[in-house]
Amino acid sequence: MESIHKNAIIKNEQEILNAMKNSDVLKLDQLLHKELLFNIPNGETITKTIDLQNYSSGNMQINEITASEQQINIIENTAVVSVITNLKGHYANHPIDGKYKVLRIWKLYNKQWKVIAGNSTLLKENS
Repeated sequence: MESIHKNAIIKNEQEILNAMKNSDVLKLDQLLHKELLFNIPNGETITKTIDLQNYSSGNMQINEITASEQQINIIENTAVVSVITNLKGHYANHPIDGKYKVLRIWKLYNKQWKVIAGNSTLLKENS
């Protein structure tokens, strides 16, 4: 069962990156739990509503996003994912170009995985 869950998380991780890059608010809405809390690099904690508003308004625009060094731990119906993400884009007219360590926690609800919490820390700015 663990390998089935792990494969689903790998797929969902790719889907969330694609949704972020394409500002696909409908897909993000499917993948994020309604009670999501996510700490962004500036220390602010955002909710699902804030995240979806940032993408739908164009406030958050991602030009490139790649992931590496992904680690996944499955604990019953919860998955903890640690990944390094290279990100280029803009947030509120401020350029983003860096490498981030991202932690996402997924939980299985009614046969669907949803992100319930996460954190993103800037490792280094690209130059």
